[in-house]
Order: sequence, then C-alpha cells, then structure tokens
Amino acid sequence: MDTSQLHRNHVRKMRTMRVRKRLRGNQEKPRLSVFKSAKHLYVQLIDDEQAVTLVSTSTQGKEFQQTEYNRKNKPSAKQLGLKIAELAKERNVSTVVFDRGRFKYHGVIAAVADGAREGGLQL
Repeated sequence: MDTSQLHRNHVRKMRTMRVRKRLRGNQEKPRLSVFKSAKHLYVQLIDDEQAVTLVSTSTQGKEFQQTEYNRKNKPSAKQLGLKIAELAKERNVSTVVFDRGRFKYHGVIAAVADGAREGGLQL
C-alpha cells in the first residue's frame, strides 16, 4: 500500500472514532449503527456495555435478497429502517442512539433513520 492509501484509511478511521466517541449503547438504548459499502447497506443494534450485537439486517439478507430492495438506494434504505425497527420492537427496544459512522447524515443514511422513525423507534 502506498502512503496515500494509508493516509486515507487513517483519516477514515479518525472520522469514525470522532463520531463514535460520544455514542454509547446499552441494553435499554442500544446504538443503531449504519454501514454502507459500494453495493449494500448494513444496520445493527449494538449493546456497547456487553459488546454484543442485538439484531442486524442488511440488503443482503434473506428477506431482501429476491426483491427490488437488494441494492444500496433510498427505497432500500427506508425498508431497512422499517425492518430494524420491527426487529427492535421484538426485543422490546423503543429508543436508540443513531450512529452514522463516518458517513454524512444525507441520502441513504438519512433514509435509514427516517424508516426507523416510521417503524416506531425514537432516535
């Protein structure tokens, strides 16, 4: 790896940690973490006190695989938010701490948050 790639990775890591240092999830109010790759979206509810993932879903999951929601776009992000809200309700979770990671609160990241709000979660 050349130095520019190392620098880019370092800057990304620092941006992620700058956002996450203020966010802590627990059993009653877990952290809703969103990650987007080049083709897919991943959403998790994380309890940081016990270091466990409570529930997770993604556009690669079984429920989205054979549908039009199997790619990274706003309608898929909204459906992902609705699905994570449904899974959270099954675990008796009503409020979460939204963790956007290194990504701006814009586009598909905002659509996930909007879908989760519509599903009944308080962010």
